[in-house]
Amino acid sequence: MRIYQSEDYNAMSRRAANIISAQVIYKPDCVLGLATGGTPVGTYKQLVEWYSKGDLTFAEVRSVNLDEYLGLSPHHEQSYRYFMQTNLFDHIDIKPENTHVLNGLAKDPEAECAAYNKLIRDLGGIDLQLLGMGHNGHIAFNEPGDDFGLETHVVTLTESTIEANKRFFESRDEVPRHALSMGIKNIMNARRILMVVSGEDKADAVCKAFAGPVTKEVPASILQLHPDVTLVGDKAALHKLVEAGVTVCG
Repeated sequence: MRIYQSEDYNAMSRRAANIISAQVIYKPDCVLGLATGGTPVGTYKQLVEWYSKGDLTFAEVRSVNLDEYLGLSPHHEQSYRYFMQTNLFDHIDIKPENTHVLNGLAKDPEAECAAYNKLIRDLGGIDLQLLGMGHNGHIAFNEPGDDFGLETHVVTLTESTIEANKRFFESRDEVPRHALSMGIKNIMNARRILMVVSGEDKADAVCKAFAGPVTKEVPASILQLHPDVTLVGDKAALHKLVEAGVTVCG
């Protein structure tokens, strides 16, 4: 595992974007696993900037997203498809047919999950999976206690996740109670994993995930067992990891 400490959020975002751009340059038709949430926004912004300057092309890239709210249409402003369009896809040359996000309006959610697992296999697997992390150590919508062997599945969101996500909706009651999410098994099958973390509010979760035991109660801790993980964070997010004696690079 490689851990890089950046001065602040912007520096963290540039470093993460560098890692993704290197993957795209090395393998132009790579499969990128993409994440939503506040933390990756700066990374996507940097990738768009480099594309706009002609430094990068996504013409052959294929993408699969981690998750989607069950019950939201792709055009809903809080859907993850909408997030990806507005933060990345609409601003680069990736082909629409090469972008894949779970269908939140699927009539048969279980069948949608099974089809998504097949899609990932048919694409040849994920070359680089981008991840964020929740305050309770969740990755995608894999919550504490979830089975590490799960593939894409229907998730009942925990109260803490609903509480954390309510800021994106007009009221707490509007936050969906279920989602479709890649499982830990899908994530661990990616050839490379890149996690981005930012802010003091993530410091405890980061320390538990990467300086503590591997446990289902901290889903991100399973990443300690992956052969190729890069963690990129700002000082605020990583300082407790440093204090625990874990080696980080500047």
